[in-house]
Amino acid sequence: MKNDPIKLKTKIIETFGTPCTVVDLDVVDSNIAIAQARCDDARVANRPHIKTHKSPYFTKQQINAGAKGITCQKLGEAQVMADAGISDIIIATNLLGAARSGKLAALQAKTPVKVCADNPVTLSEYAKAAADANTPIEVLIECETGQQRAGVESPDEALQLAKIIKDNAMLKFAGLLFYPSLDGWPRTQHFFDELKLGLNDMGLTADIVSTGGTPNFINIGQLNGATEHRAGTCIFNDRMMIAAGVATLKDCAVHVYTSVVSRANDQRGILDAGSKTFTSDTGGLDGFGYILEHPTAQIHKFSEEHGILDLSNCTNKPAIGDVVRVVPNHVCVAVNMVDQLVAVRGGDVVDVIPVSARGMLV
Repeated sequence: MKNDPIKLKTKIIETFGTPCTVVDLDVVDSNIAIAQARCDDARVANRPHIKTHKSPYFTKQQINAGAKGITCQKLGEAQVMADAGISDIIIATNLLGAARSGKLAALQAKTPVKVCADNPVTLSEYAKAAADANTPIEVLIECETGQQRAGVESPDEALQLAKIIKDNAMLKFAGLLFYPSLDGWPRTQHFFDELKLGLNDMGLTADIVSTGGTPNFINIGQLNGATEHRAGTCIFNDRMMIAAGVATLKDCAVHVYTSVVSRANDQRGILDAGSKTFTSDTGGLDGFGYILEHPTAQIHKFSEEHGILDLSNCTNKPAIGDVVRVVPNHVCVAVNMVDQLVAVRGGDVVDVIPVSARGMLV
């Protein structure tokens, strides 16, 4: 069956049915090696973001390849990873809900984690959680330098938070977290240099200076003083990463196998995969995925269970019963829709991998 797409499609539909989210482990191996090499070449540690795969299976592959630790987006994700024996974890968001619910304290008492904050309210809740766990918690200050997302917007704001951390026995200053825009690295350097001077005056050192994003691999190493990089999507890649110029189709490890279940007319077709498979996140692209067998066909609309095909520009139109492979626009959200990934290697099904940390909202 090696590298025979037709036989693999037959195996997938006979064993699992469609839609079926499939991951190619050969491509994953290559992507992990490329990401690690990029970090090694830039002399920064690799701290992959697991929000893309949400699986201890892939986390351990990344660590075995040289990753220093991992990044999570939710405490629930971190709990899954900690239960699997992963210990060096940054949670890269304000964890107000998790702190107030007692879940952060419970995890901190078992497996201490590093958390992020950009405001005094979050720091106050972290201190309470650390006290409940009887274990001081390490905190990174998140800094905004172009993405217009979370993060303090000036070095002075960061220094105010650093003082709160320094003055509270239950908090420990761990470093700084940046997610620069693609053109924001000079601004990030200026921000960091000014902030570092202020931290030095306070007797504090940023042991961790973290940059992030798969598209930012083109800038990795450009921040003088960075110690590590967080990238998530690169392990699987998707249409967004192709559009960003950091991946090609051959680098996309996840394909959704889906059947053509209706051809209402010559210009329209129906897939059995809709918003409950791909989600409605276009990632700013046309359509909802790239169909390998029919590149000029477009998945232009969804219902929950169906993908509506526009075949007006498609000369080789799919027939009812055909199984096609779709590269998702945004693989992170597509993976979060399924309980398992069917793993293939060398064109054959070799495993079924649970998406253990899917659906973690807190």
